[in-house]
Amino acid sequence: MKKNLLLILFLSASLISSAQSFELGMAGGFTNYFGDLGNNEFFQSTSTRPGLAVSLRHFLGAPKLSGYAFRKVDVEARFSWHRLGYDETLPFGGRHGYELRNYYRGLSFRTDVFSLEGRVTYTIYKNRRQPMHIQKSCMYFFTGLGFFYGKPKADLFRGSIDMNNRYYFWSDGTVRDAAETSGKGNVIEKDGKYETNLSDWPTEGSGMKHELGNTNTMCNNHFGIPVGMGIRYGLNKKVTMSFEIAYYKLFSDCIDNVSSRYVYKSEIDEAFPNDPVKQELASYISDPTGRGTDGYPGPQTSRRGNPGKSDSYTFISVEFAYKFDFISKKLFGMR
Repeated sequence: MKKNLLLILFLSASLISSAQSFELGMAGGFTNYFGDLGNNEFFQSTSTRPGLAVSLRHFLGAPKLSGYAFRKVDVEARFSWHRLGYDETLPFGGRHGYELRNYYRGLSFRTDVFSLEGRVTYTIYKNRRQPMHIQKSCMYFFTGLGFFYGKPKADLFRGSIDMNNRYYFWSDGTVRDAAETSGKGNVIEKDGKYETNLSDWPTEGSGMKHELGNTNTMCNNHFGIPVGMGIRYGLNKKVTMSFEIAYYKLFSDCIDNVSSRYVYKSEIDEAFPNDPVKQELASYISDPTGRGTDGYPGPQTSRRGNPGKSDSYTFISVEFAYKFDFISKKLFGMR
């Protein structure tokens, strides 16, 4: 991750040093996740999480000898932080517990995704010869390619990673400190601390060995395509404001750590030989409710996800950008 950040800083510095002017934008908004977890929500409203982005644009300069101030087709660099997450045990729409489609799986995750994107934009200007604050507004569309990094985590314990601290999901929608079969148990709340790094555990049968202890696993590194549109307003000579909706289609299916099937008991035993404590932890982390699989190949081992469909998410944001001008010995718009 440090190497990636250094590369981003180096490329950004190179672009800035060669540009006569550029716009630097800061955006904030919210994400919505679409993947293998879900409870029949059309827009996955319970997956809404925050996001931030920094953009660098218009560093190519205006088209020479044309009299135009803007290019219709331009490029943009963007660095983003997007928090993705979903919890299949959370109620929504007045439904809870067994009324939710996937409540009995009890799966959840949170991933802080850091991305570096290269975008190509097409902007519809009213008059490309006029400054933005005179045009008032324009509409733009974009696509590109991005690299995404994020470690999926889960909140599965109230405190440290210990089976004595695990959660029990009852059919009435409550979380308790004892199994429902015991007939007793205190109602508790999840502590909201995502202490379990899912890449450290064999949560899925296929590709399991690539997950264990490997921080550079393909479930942490992804490529994807951003596509979307926005409306930009010129507030004054230097400042613009934009409303944007972006859709990110990833080329992978494990940003949520769910893709294929439940891990078998034999695979857990192979991963942690002669270690019953870790074997029990791994079984729980893969199948928090204990209702998803019996741990053996066969009809009782249901699919944990859909490997034929990759993950995606949206980012709806508001951005404010400032134009930095280095022309005629001006710096930041001042002599």
